[in-house]
Amino acid sequence: MLQILLAAPLAAALSLPAQMHRATMRSGPAAAASFSPIQMVASAEVDADAEPCDVSSDVKDMSCGGSMSPKAPFKKIMAANRAEIAVRIMRAATELNMETVAIYGYEDRYSQHRWGADQSFMLKPAETAVKAYLDVEQVVSIAKENGVDAIHPGYGFLSESPEMVQACNDAGITFIGPTVEVMNKFADKTAARAEAIKAGVPVVPGTDSSVTDPKQLTDFVAEFGLPIIMKAAMGGGGKGMRVVREEKDLIPFFESATSEAEAAFGDGAVFVERFVNRPRHIEIQIIGDGKGDAVHLWERDCSVQRRYQKVVEIAPAWNLSPELRKQMQDDALRLVKGANYLNAGTVEFLVEPDGKYYFIEVNPRIQVEHTVTEQVTGIDIVQAQMRIAGGASFAEMGLLQENIHATGIAMQCRITTENAERNFTPDTGTLSVYRHSAGFGMRMDGIGYSGMTVQPYYDSLLVKYTASGSNWEEVVRRMKRALQEARIRGVKTNIPFLLNVLSHPVFEAGVVTTAFIDENPDLLKITGAKWNFASKDQADQNKVGDTERLMRYLANLAVNGHPTELGANKESLDKIRTIP
Repeated sequence: MLQILLAAPLAAALSLPAQMHRATMRSGPAAAASFSPIQMVASAEVDADAEPCDVSSDVKDMSCGGSMSPKAPFKKIMAANRAEIAVRIMRAATELNMETVAIYGYEDRYSQHRWGADQSFMLKPAETAVKAYLDVEQVVSIAKENGVDAIHPGYGFLSESPEMVQACNDAGITFIGPTVEVMNKFADKTAARAEAIKAGVPVVPGTDSSVTDPKQLTDFVAEFGLPIIMKAAMGGGGKGMRVVREEKDLIPFFESATSEAEAAFGDGAVFVERFVNRPRHIEIQIIGDGKGDAVHLWERDCSVQRRYQKVVEIAPAWNLSPELRKQMQDDALRLVKGANYLNAGTVEFLVEPDGKYYFIEVNPRIQVEHTVTEQVTGIDIVQAQMRIAGGASFAEMGLLQENIHATGIAMQCRITTENAERNFTPDTGTLSVYRHSAGFGMRMDGIGYSGMTVQPYYDSLLVKYTASGSNWEEVVRRMKRALQEARIRGVKTNIPFLLNVLSHPVFEAGVVTTAFIDENPDLLKITGAKWNFASKDQADQNKVGDTERLMRYLANLAVNGHPTELGANKESLDKIRTIP
């Protein structure tokens, strides 16, 4: 008998079933995953007929109970989106041995998602760059003409459109997401609220339908008072959100919210709720089979927000009592089971300091922050979406609630091309350097490359970094290192701002509220920022990149000579001897 440590490929080569220990969930920022040593006993005598999970071992195979070699759910999948989520969809499809199709607007003709697909098709120009991706008829037509049998919408754009689902159904194409009936229940936030009330899930006081008339606003304020929050009825991501604290802002904010919602989602409808002050934003990741069963993949804390857009996401949520966690998980499952929810989605809650919580919405789609859940559960959510849409059952996929565990902790940071010191104004230009971070416990989802032109037409998200580790402190340290190691030049990014966030003592303690950034304006100060790195060149924002800038100056000097704009005497330049 030989006792050795085995990597997964070696275990497979020896036909040895494996089992992997999972950590027990514990609360608190310092809660570490309690891993057992991974050891395996190799023997010359192996029972070829043994069941994959029918062995006594210290290592547990995460695929136990599910199909280890799933057949391709479809032949050809279209990613009806752009940028990093389109790339994510196509990678998942390729791993399941399916062909991939991309669509792109003219402004996206040099985007990575275009040339990362097996086939790509340019959309016809529209009134705006974004609206080209909202053309349901054109998207479905391209898919049908090119043999696409399934469409994954990603997030944003058409991901919450019942019309898109119906158009796919009419064309004989599978929509990888909820059914039309489910979309009608949850894509419209007011309808979702009604479903939550029916399921006995606590909700924030709000309007029962979309608000289209200013009088509806004034009537609501007369009954519930200020502050209130307006939200886009047909989308998320912070678009169309406005908090009204003074009555004079009521109508102007209503007009700007409806205008922004119309531009982002093609529907300007909004609804209104009482504003909950300083809550945590906790969301439960769920997957439904469309037949009344559903599982949760634990939760995420998305409380670090700017303008109601998430900046940092964490899975699972720390310093959340087991009782409160269980209540929200149970409420989320009761809601989606009662609606016969199909495919992946997120049930979102606001949690007040006293532990009271309220349902706010269901996002019937994949989320930007799905990566952190994948890292702690080991479940590829995008592939799970594809397999469920292809008819796979929970049993075939091994999606049994008792087998879904959260191991360790993961954190995602969204890196955007924005200038924090100028109120996060989006920056544009050419990426002269794009060298992303890597290393143990780091994941990168993005579309950048040296020479890429960042344009003003789309969302400013460039790349997502996801750090994983066994405990909170380890993950924070790892993410700080990765952010500092990243080299993105040519445009401003929010990396210094993210380092400020991760270095703040309140954040380091492990619990923040949605008011964290607003209550700490110093987080927006980039010039002169200092961080806790041993190297002085890494700890001081003014010194970061000094060597790089010097080398670029010397290289330019060697090629183009001394710049006259810096005072060089033109008459004397020809007397300077250059190195042969």
